[in-house]
Amino acid sequence: MRTSLSLQRSLFNAQRQQIRRTVAGASAAFRSYEARYQRATRGFRRVISGGELARQVGAADVVYVGDYHTLRQAQQGYLEVVQLALATGRRVVLALELLEGRHQATLDAFLAGRLGERTLRERTGHAARGAFDLWSNFAPILSLARRRGLEVVAIDRRARHRSLVERDRYAAARIAAAAAADDRPLVLVLVGQYHVAPMHLPRRVRGALDVERRHLIVYQNAEGIYWRLAAKGLAARASAVEVAEGAVCLVSASPVVCQRSFLDYVEAESGDAPVDEAGLTRTFGQVARAVGRLAGVDVRRALGEVELATATQLQVIERLSRRARFSREELEQLRHHVLSRESAYIPRARVAWLASLSLNHVAEEAAHFVRHVAVGEALEAPRPRAQAFWSRCLEEALGFFGSKLVNPSRQCVGLDEWVEQFRAGRGEKRRLAAFVLALSATAADDDEARALLPLDELPLFNGVSHALGYLLGEAMFLAFEKGQLSRAELRGLFADPFPEPRASWRALCERVGLGPPRRRRRKHAGHARLAA
Repeated sequence: MRTSLSLQRSLFNAQRQQIRRTVAGASAAFRSYEARYQRATRGFRRVISGGELARQVGAADVVYVGDYHTLRQAQQGYLEVVQLALATGRRVVLALELLEGRHQATLDAFLAGRLGERTLRERTGHAARGAFDLWSNFAPILSLARRRGLEVVAIDRRARHRSLVERDRYAAARIAAAAAADDRPLVLVLVGQYHVAPMHLPRRVRGALDVERRHLIVYQNAEGIYWRLAAKGLAARASAVEVAEGAVCLVSASPVVCQRSFLDYVEAESGDAPVDEAGLTRTFGQVARAVGRLAGVDVRRALGEVELATATQLQVIERLSRRARFSREELEQLRHHVLSRESAYIPRARVAWLASLSLNHVAEEAAHFVRHVAVGEALEAPRPRAQAFWSRCLEEALGFFGSKLVNPSRQCVGLDEWVEQFRAGRGEKRRLAAFVLALSATAADDDEARALLPLDELPLFNGVSHALGYLLGEAMFLAFEKGQLSRAELRGLFADPFPEPRASWRALCERVGLGPPRRRRRKHAGHARLAA
């Protein structure tokens, strides 16, 4: 337990830094707003039952439910609160941050059946974004409201440069107008998690009301509360806790999973799709069998031996230790890989670690699994460091190729983009680009390539081999699509143990035409020395 909790905290901190880089430029006002929420959710009083939660919801007049927009469990949690409210027999009003108040008439027309969902989305600025579109998370809420004839109030105001305080003030006025009705409806608010802190939106609503109403705050998966529960060994058993008088917290996902949902959303690639964790094993098996048929590998029996691990199952290090023997150094390397937010297939343990539930990640690790079934123990054979580098390049190529079979739209960073990263990047990013460009330019020169291999720094070793492998995998797929790489050749590659991986890499690059234009070769070959 202690090891998995430590890994969760480490992964949480690493992902938090990644998110902060993604949303760089947060103002001092936003940081203060966030800090007030975190202070309000540092701990809890006691674990409560579902019956106690229902009693508190039923006794309230305005219920503020915190939303983590990219986490489906958060919207499902709100729906559960709605069902508790409906069971009271009172009139229920939904107040949603999803939609801006200026679109209330459009929303009313949809609820009355005069508009379809597509028109609603188009008119309210929620046109389809792709497979990771968040609308699907919220659609069941609107569907329930339409079916049950519930009033829905749009409470957001997202005009450019609108501050959080101004948005709270606007939302509060609309919530208060609904809550002040003579029949005393039960108003259920769904709004971003930071807004529900007592001194934010709830205080504004109290100030906007000229009648007495009872208020309840329902946090969801607050990180401070989760870590307290985890430290006591209660995180897996507690579904709700009382935080303070008039405040509870639902627990349906770890902070790591919440973060991952956001990172998956912002990093989603063209043609990618989220995989429902409940159907993860089935999807992995379907993809593995499909890749196996193409590669001439029967994986049906082996699928019964492979295990999948995700961010919701962070006892992965303990599981690996139980399934295979690893040295302390190897386990530490595996721990660093988990923290890098990169998926991996660990052949010795027959475990696929999925850092993301995107179909691209699932397909890539399924291809690595197929490769393992094809060559068996040869995939785990120890190699000299230089051979291990080229072997990893080839394995990455086969994995990326497998993912392209499932999602042909998947992109990899091309050589031109690596050139730009070398020119504009700094530090480790520039060094990585330098080695990628240099080694891609020396495909036919063994002596020069040997001198340039990044063998002493594991992050650089992994990053460069990963990038080169993706470049080759992309070239393989293009050649396969054009009929230039035959199915028989592909089957041969999956079954090849690559006893001389450098020679195999060079031959395959030449076979599929991977390499920079000749006029760039000399220039690229010097990049690694310039950045060293």
